[in-house]
Amino acid sequence: MSEQTATVTEQRIGARAALAIGIRLVNRAPVVLACVIAVTVLTALPFSMVMRQALASHLGNSMVAEQVAQGVNMTWWTEFTEQAGTLGRTFQITIIGFAATLDNISTLADGGARPASVLWIGTFYLLLWLFLSGGILDRYARARPTRSYEFFTACGVYFVRFLRLAPLLAIVYYILFAVVHPLLLGSMYEALTYDVTVERTAFYIRLGLYLAFGALLAGVNVIFDYAKVRAVVEDRRSMIGALAAGNRFVRRNAGRVAALYLLNTLLFVGVVIVYALIAPGGESTGAGMWLGIAVSQIYLAARLWMRLVFLASETALFQGHLAHAGYVASAPIGRPEPPIVERAISPLEPRI
Repeated sequence: MSEQTATVTEQRIGARAALAIGIRLVNRAPVVLACVIAVTVLTALPFSMVMRQALASHLGNSMVAEQVAQGVNMTWWTEFTEQAGTLGRTFQITIIGFAATLDNISTLADGGARPASVLWIGTFYLLLWLFLSGGILDRYARARPTRSYEFFTACGVYFVRFLRLAPLLAIVYYILFAVVHPLLLGSMYEALTYDVTVERTAFYIRLGLYLAFGALLAGVNVIFDYAKVRAVVEDRRSMIGALAAGNRFVRRNAGRVAALYLLNTLLFVGVVIVYALIAPGGESTGAGMWLGIAVSQIYLAARLWMRLVFLASETALFQGHLAHAGYVASAPIGRPEPPIVERAISPLEPRI
């Protein structure tokens, strides 16, 4: 279907309708959410076991171990992080409760660096997300249950294509954080606050620059998200073409795209605020500690649910601008024949 034909017959659903459809799509596919949660837990599990072994070796059967079991011991904690390796140094006070969320936001806003071990974990996890995203988008685009062979076949097909898109995203991210961020929060901030004597004014200027950088980052994420959506929905093989098409869609529907992104962001902020109110502290022990762990895991699941809602609602918004909703260019993936059937049929087929 050409873009001209789609423009004539487009249905143009609104941002709220797209969000409602996205939430419905995610809720009707709980297996997808369970798969994403399982992948997240399994990715972190090996490194958690390494950290557990490091903590057990450092504490042993000492009296300090009994004190640590009763609550936070800052003297021991500081000693452990100073003596631990690269991965052990990530065991900071900021991992407790809502402090972890604030630390992630602060690191992103200030362009802070993470230890190499965390970067490797993050890279591996992003590759897993890249693999799963093709199957996830295909499932939401078709708006019907898909079998496991359909899901993972779509994952494999689009993973190869998305890998060609990843270097472009990496280059843009590098420019944003290595060039634009220091320019805005460094040189420009210093120039704007050179003669400022009121601390509140300097704070608002920095906040405005944070928002400007955040808007640029959100714009990049949205364009690449819609590039993936168009690659899946329209079965595009050229990622340069998909990126250009995603940019055209965002530019022509800037109001609806921005409104949908804002609604998703507000929903995410609501989840974060709820977690901030009930997040566990470091003083929890016994049943309170296990309750805190449960709350943290529920928050993790809610964040992953929100990420899926982002993808599903963006897919719904794009499909709502096509000739008919639920349009997917690629044909449904048929069930592969068992090997015994293939061996029985192959001798009957003509040889070329």
